[in-house]
Amino acid sequence: QVQLVESGGGLVQAGGSLRLSCAASGIIFSMNVVGWYRQAPGKQRELVAAISSDGRTNYADSVKGRFTISRDNAKNTMYLQMNSLKPEDTAVYYCNARIRITFTARDYDYWGQGTQVTVSS
Repeated sequence: QVQLVESGGGLVQAGGSLRLSCAASGIIFSMNVVGWYRQAPGKQRELVAAISSDGRTNYADSVKGRFTISRDNAKNTMYLQMNSLKPEDTAVYYCNARIRITFTARDYDYWGQGTQVTVSS
């Protein structure tokens, strides 16, 4: 019904930049909060950044000042601009969206398949 597809990951040197995109498709009545998570080897998944439907944002302390989350509601797409990347940012990045598919349905969280970001030192 709903699918999230990430793109933009890759290999970059420390100090470089990447822009991740996540496009949602399918039956979508509304999208509430959307966000980006990441999971590094041996670590639990953590929230990187989130943005509400009215534009309020929240960032992990480790990425504040370096990452910027945004969304294009008309395109059902979210973005994560990552600047000044560090080796510690290396992880699989997942997009997440809380979506309601009909007016009377409840919200559910949907996840993308993940995209690898590797930052070399």
